[in-house]
Parts: sequence; structure tokens; C-alpha cells
Amino acid sequence: MTVAKNTESATISKELTLVNKLGLHARAASKLAQLCQQFSAQITLTLAEKEADASSIMAIMLLAGGQGKIVKVTARGIDAPAAVQAISQLITDKFDESE
Repeated sequence: MTVAKNTESATISKELTLVNKLGLHARAASKLAQLCQQFSAQITLTLAEKEADASSIMAIMLLAGGQGKIVKVTARGIDAPAAVQAISQLITDKFDESE
């Protein structure tokens, strides 16, 4: 995890492996976008040279992230640490899917 702080906000990046069977499909993208919308931080996802606004379901789906792919989560803002932690937990929990 990378952390950069200034007086107003923090920027945190973390690489996570998609462990759920279907990757960033519609349901997972929806859950991720809804989670990201709860934070004031600006959150982006990067996968294979493509970047997406993590609060947009369509942008997330266009990353075409499959199982085993590594996605970099970057959050900028006052609640960036909490945002990255919550996203990390959602991905680790396989988007709460029963596979």
C-alpha cells in the first residue's frame, strides 16, 4: 500500500487480486460502485493500463477484470484510508457472492 499525505487529504493506493469467480461482472461492479459512493474520496481503479471512476458501474465493467487479475485502487481525500480498507474487504470477501 502506498500512502501520501498533505494537510488536507491523503492519497492511498493498494493492489488487490480479484478472487471471485466472475471478476468485475455487473453485480460485483454495482456493489463496488455503491460502496465507493459512500465516501467523499475520489476513487479510481486501474487494470492493465485502463483507469475507471470507481463510483461508475459502467466504467468498472469496461475494465473487464476477470478472476486472478490485479486491480490497483487509488483513493484521494480525507476518508481515503477508510475507502481503501472497505474496498479491500469487499474484494477479499468475493463481493459477498456464493459462487
